[in-house]
Amino acid sequence: MSRTERLLQLMQILRRHRYPVSGAALSQELGISLRSLYRDIATLQSQGAKIAGEAGIGYVLQPGFTLPPLMFSEEEIAAIALGSRWVAEQADHKLALAARDALAKIAAVLPTEARLELENSGLLIGPSSKNDANDEQVRQIRLAIRKQHKLVLEYQDETGKASLRTIWPCALGFFDSLRVIVAWCELRNDFRHFRTDRILSLEVVEATYPRSRQVLLKEWREQQGIRAER
Repeated sequence: MSRTERLLQLMQILRRHRYPVSGAALSQELGISLRSLYRDIATLQSQGAKIAGEAGIGYVLQPGFTLPPLMFSEEEIAAIALGSRWVAEQADHKLALAARDALAKIAAVLPTEARLELENSGLLIGPSSKNDANDEQVRQIRLAIRKQHKLVLEYQDETGKASLRTIWPCALGFFDSLRVIVAWCELRNDFRHFRTDRILSLEVVEATYPRSRQVLLKEWREQQGIRAER
């Protein structure tokens, strides 16, 4: 790997991390010494990269800094194609359309060989078993999560018993045949998971819920013992 390629790879690694990452971890992933890493960090900083941190603490790429378009590797092209196709099959109509549009935009700026690889990837997605009748409902849930609005549900449990729930939705899990809302339930005063196929009716409350979505997700992850993405 040339030094130019290594500098670009270092930037890509920093872009993946929202929190400071140690020099030791960076040097190990790049396969270089700490001294070389410190030199690379200094080189990028001198060229305008907004990299905060220092030796012994960790480094993070500050918001607002962008790189010019980079060439995708074969593995990255495969990941983009597979991920976009999965969303196109599993998500509601508007999100599926957005995935197809994003894939088309990426294909439009790739060189011919890379574009052909993207369009003719041998990685396929199996038939979807999602319930299209809930398409608009799923879109409403996504928007409520994005805008941090409460939802009032008439919800049926596994025994068929219905109850009225006011929830603060903070995430929506897409499984092969299920869609599950992660939310704070006012009735239970705790986090609960709600299957969208058991929702009898749904109403979006315009008022935002008290705690931010980010805070709720952090609390839910801690409760579930899930490590947050870095």
